[in-house]
Amino acid sequence: MDQQSETGIYIFCGIQTNQEGQFGTIDLEGEERETFTIHYKDAAMVAAEVPMKIYHPNRENLMMHQNVISTVMSHNDTVIPISFGNVFHSKKDVAVLLENLYPQFEKLFPEIKGKIELGLKVVGKKDWLESRVNDNPEVEEMAQTVRGKSEAAGYYDRIKLGGAAQKIFASMQDEVKSSVYTPLEETAEAAKANDPIGEKMLLNASFLVDRDKEEAFDEKVNEAHEEWKDKVEFNYTGPWPAYNFIDIRLSVEET
Repeated sequence: MDQQSETGIYIFCGIQTNQEGQFGTIDLEGEERETFTIHYKDAAMVAAEVPMKIYHPNRENLMMHQNVISTVMSHNDTVIPISFGNVFHSKKDVAVLLENLYPQFEKLFPEIKGKIELGLKVVGKKDWLESRVNDNPEVEEMAQTVRGKSEAAGYYDRIKLGGAAQKIFASMQDEVKSSVYTPLEETAEAAKANDPIGEKMLLNASFLVDRDKEEAFDEKVNEAHEEWKDKVEFNYTGPWPAYNFIDIRLSVEET
């Protein structure tokens, strides 16, 4: 059918450049596609021509998207990431989009030039978390009260016990924030504490760091890990483009 052969333009990221570029090929669902750039003034979109359809964010597709952005980052120090799955009808549509986004891009370019995002998730080790909660005198007293009652009679005591445990967990999150997050925030250009994911996560942070200071930042992360390694796991990721520090709305103004 004709619809099957219709192609569109998939976009990966915006960059600051006046030069036409090519960032290798992508393997999209078994087919190789060339990447290229579409320009407006000193801005460009990195794109590829692909079959026109909805792309599902499965592992292979997400990896393909991220790999292109990583390749671009190794050649260009001003990268604005675009979320997965944006396909436009034509190069002209992307050029119109870029013209519409240019005022945002122009403002963002100096803010992110030469900067990378690094992520740090701190997850409490089960034994340590449980010991902190169970060793608390208030919790121990409540637990004794609950043990001596039937399920119906102890209902409100159980709610109070859950509330006390949550309070202790929140104080542990505050502890990690002041001991780990705050010193790292001082080294970074900007920092963001995102909502924790899951019941054992104590910190879910993103840091915008100057490329030249990445090594110094790594050292600070290692120091914090050394201090906390018996109690928590560190999941340190990056470098990424500045996902958490950019808010780009991909909408072409109706004219």
